[in-house]
Amino acid sequence: MSDTALIETARDFNRFYTNFLGLLNKAYLDSPYTLTDARILFEIGSHEGISAVGLARDLHLDPAYLSRILKRFRAEGLIETNPDPADLRSQIITVTKRGHAQFKELGRRANAQIAARFDTLATGEPQAVVSAMDKIRALLDPAAKPAPAVIRPHRAGDIGWIVQSQGRFYAEEYGWDLRFEALVAEVAGKFLANFDPAMEYCWIAERGGVNVGSVLVTNGGDGIAKLRLLYVDKAARGLGLGKLLVDECIRFCRQKSYRELSLWTNDMLETARAIYIKAGFRLVSEERHCMFGPEANGQTWVLTL
Repeated sequence: MSDTALIETARDFNRFYTNFLGLLNKAYLDSPYTLTDARILFEIGSHEGISAVGLARDLHLDPAYLSRILKRFRAEGLIETNPDPADLRSQIITVTKRGHAQFKELGRRANAQIAARFDTLATGEPQAVVSAMDKIRALLDPAAKPAPAVIRPHRAGDIGWIVQSQGRFYAEEYGWDLRFEALVAEVAGKFLANFDPAMEYCWIAERGGVNVGSVLVTNGGDGIAKLRLLYVDKAARGLGLGKLLVDECIRFCRQKSYRELSLWTNDMLETARAIYIKAGFRLVSEERHCMFGPEANGQTWVLTL
């Protein structure tokens, strides 16, 4: 896509999204306030006290324009102001009880607006929208902090996500064919069908409500556990999630008194192999294969617990 086309597409998205949220409406969220009014009240309500100078700076507003809005807010009983001891030319602004109630009401209406939009989407699509928003902000705002990752047990829909995400990733990155996705589906399906919560577990790494990683421990019998389907999405690389997931597997297996934890991988997966080596796994066998199309070198690693 040419630079001109990229710019036009970005502008088209901006027009769509401002209309989507009703940002150009004079009455924002069917309230008596404009978008600028609501944003100013939000900023004041989010702080115990904020200076007029700081407010104008943070919102990139003309001080005279801001002063007129603040004067109206005072007249309506939404805010109160006191001299700023650090700058006598400025004022410290706080919301009144009435202003706080209005601040909360605008927040409720904004949440309801987004919830209503999400209710029209299919399962998983709201998470995809939020993930795209996170990516846009991360790319355009250097100061944006990524949402923290959490590790949780699997729930309905997660196993299907594991099959889909790994099938797509390995096809795109390594050219593996559908036989790999079939293998993932087989392993995941057996895990669900025969799940023994006393001796098996599935961990899902989630960030901002979006799945970004996973791993399974299955019972291989005779005191041997198997680490299966370790995966970290490209959007979450560099956060240490792979190591965290493997550490969870090891901790779980020791708690359940397994004597050995084994896994099968391929030597081109260097990041995963580095995690296994650092955790104390040792290579016990390897073989060339073409199970998924391109020739690869499969490896079996074992950790004595």
